[in-house]
Formats: sequence, structure tokens, C-alpha cells
Amino acid sequence: MAGDIGMARKVALLLWGVQSTQLLVEPPWRPVVLWDRVTLTCQGLGTTGATTWYKDGQRWGQEQCDNVSVTGSVTYMCERPDTRCSPPMTILNDWLVLQEPAQALLVGNTVTLHCWRRQNKVLKAVYFYREEMYLRGPQDWTKLSLKLHHSGRYLCGGQVVSQWRESEQVTVTVHSECKDGDRET
Repeated sequence: MAGDIGMARKVALLLWGVQSTQLLVEPPWRPVVLWDRVTLTCQGLGTTGATTWYKDGQRWGQEQCDNVSVTGSVTYMCERPDTRCSPPMTILNDWLVLQEPAQALLVGNTVTLHCWRRQNKVLKAVYFYREEMYLRGPQDWTKLSLKLHHSGRYLCGGQVVSQWRESEQVTVTVHSECKDGDRET
């Protein structure tokens, strides 16, 4: 039975071309920040434990491990036999970061965006923006809950130490649910 599954994967590779490896992140937030004590998991076809890791484009000495703990604010990729490298994942260590859940977001879902200051220190006078338009603020809390209807670019700003800082923009992508008539045949 296990041989049948392995053969099915190889046939799938031949039919669809070489599959890309994926990097899964824990905790499941995007963008990924260093102070979250992040663990990356390399997932894809190929032999478990036969993972090659790359840190800023250079081969990294974490061979044979499917999971690694992030050790710096750099870009990580992984590769497994018979697959392409994963898309790069950059770990941020900015002063202020706006995070969204690392999951598919559907129209009508409620999502909570988190505005975090480096190392989760106190952040005051938080403002939220969508498409550069003011949404809400000043707030003494760091969360914004929204019912999703459209994709958009969001950012937050706030008082860090005694300076105003803004996060990089985060693109929140909203997907519509697939209906039977929408599927390709």
C-alpha cells in the first residue's frame, strides 16, 4: 500500500511537472517576525528528512531536518528531493509590523490584524489604514477586526518610544468561495 502511494506521487509529478516545496510557519502569521520565536517546516514531496535549507541564498548547515527554528532576520528557503525550492520567506525585525493570519481568507470572514512593536513592547496611539485611508485610531490596543469584502493594502502606525513609526503595507487577499459551477473540468 505504501508503495502505491509513493508511485501515485511520482505519477502526479510527471503529470503536473515538478512540484514546489512549501514553507509552513508557526506561529501562523504573515509577515513573519523574528521575535515570535518562529519555527519553519519544509513540506513537499520527496523523502522525509532529506531537506536542504538556504539562508539568504546560501546553503545552510541544517540538513536532514524538516523543521528549523529561525535564528535571524534573513530570508529562508528549503528544498526536498524531486521538487523545486520553496518560495522565499523573509523574517522581519522592523520596529512596527502589521500581521494577518497565514491562511486563506474568504469573503465574509472576520479577520483580526495585529499591529506589533518589536519584541511586543508597549505601543501607544495606534492608527490603522486601508489603501492609505484612515480606518481607526488612536487606539491603545493593537488589534483591528474586520469583516472581509475586498482585498486591500493595510498598514498601522503608532508611537514607538517617542517616535512615530509605520508598518510596511500588508496586502490582505480575499478569496471568493468556489461553487460547483466555478470549477474547471
